[in-house]
Amino acid sequence: MAGTPERSLVHHPDFRRLWVADALAQVGAQLTALALPVYAVTTLGATALQMGYLTSAQTAAFLVVGLPAGAWVDRMRKRSVLIWADVIRGLVLAAVVVLASVGLGSMPMLYAAGLVISVATVFFDVAHLSYVPGLVGLSKVSEGNTKLQATYSVAAVAVPAVGGSLLKVLAAPVLISVNVVTYVASVGFLARIRKVETLPPKDSHLPLGPAIAEGLRFITRTPMLNRLVYSTGVSALFSTMGWSMIIYYVVTTLDLGADAIGVVMSASAVGGILGAVTSRRATDVIGEGRIIAFSAFLTPFLFAAIPLASTFMDMGVDARIPLIVGGFLMQVTQTWFNVSQVSFRQRLCPPYLLGRMNASFRFIVWGGMPIAGVVGGLIADHFGVVTMLWVVVVGEVLASLPLMLSPFRTMRVLPGSRQVVTLDDEPDAADDARS
Repeated sequence: MAGTPERSLVHHPDFRRLWVADALAQVGAQLTALALPVYAVTTLGATALQMGYLTSAQTAAFLVVGLPAGAWVDRMRKRSVLIWADVIRGLVLAAVVVLASVGLGSMPMLYAAGLVISVATVFFDVAHLSYVPGLVGLSKVSEGNTKLQATYSVAAVAVPAVGGSLLKVLAAPVLISVNVVTYVASVGFLARIRKVETLPPKDSHLPLGPAIAEGLRFITRTPMLNRLVYSTGVSALFSTMGWSMIIYYVVTTLDLGADAIGVVMSASAVGGILGAVTSRRATDVIGEGRIIAFSAFLTPFLFAAIPLASTFMDMGVDARIPLIVGGFLMQVTQTWFNVSQVSFRQRLCPPYLLGRMNASFRFIVWGGMPIAGVVGGLIADHFGVVTMLWVVVVGEVLASLPLMLSPFRTMRVLPGSRQVVTLDDEPDAADDARS
């Protein structure tokens, strides 16, 4: 009804179920993200190069199956994809816990587990990004993404602090087992979503090759979207090099224990909550295009606090201070960037192409991650982890330039911001939206 204010997604039953399911999965995933590398470094004695291999295994699927996953997801019910991805990840982690508890843990085991989990994660992420617009409508996409990002940020704050403290008295596999439980609970909430997805007719499906090509063409030929994907892809290449070594750097170079890692991660991730809470207001003030460009440019300078922590430590300053301050501010800018660019992509893309668009974006952005993990490990192994982190800073600055030297830097309103399209729309309407 005209003039009636739109209700918050808090009152949307199906979104609430998705939100809770996502929160449960995030809690467990944060515990695993802390416990798995700690287990690898402290119990299995992993080297810097082995940590790079582990990162490669955990991201390999984005390069190998990233593109066909989008075409397949567009032909499936996305809720079913989410459920099966959670089931597979839970089963693999359960196997890791059992093997570790009987003394059969090894780096090859972690590589294998990381590889299988990465395949399930590819399908989950593509389906998740493609599911939100059809579930809530494109007019509510920004709010939905903000709430999901806030959930991630809260988990990133609370869970590592608790997990770091628990690692002082519990073995890492015990914490990983919690993730198994959260995946099971997540499946329960996803199964309760009632909205029925309308699949396109089977005779409308393109063969796999042309279907994949259509998604790639949309990403690479759509003005501004192509700059976004290229810039984000280069940024992801360097950031993966850096983040794959963070636990190793903190444990071996800064000599901080697992409990200190948890505190640092939690304190710095408070910025993610602030970023999620303020993202809509910041976008209104700064502008939709400007916030993407400037947040991408600022993030690498804030990342510099990580290698600077070793310099501060040599000067007698607590190394946790630059980690906390830099991490806090970096999470603010990264959250602004993530919410804005995901919402922009979802609004701009025709609904029938969402799966392939998201898969193509992930393939280009994350396809280099397996290589980046190994390259980061090699640089750290030969030149030192601090040198490798400074390489990341320089690379991230260069990655931001395609956005800073583009229309994003001056635009307050981005294309597609006033479209309202749902997955129930017919392909003709979607084509109109694309034009």
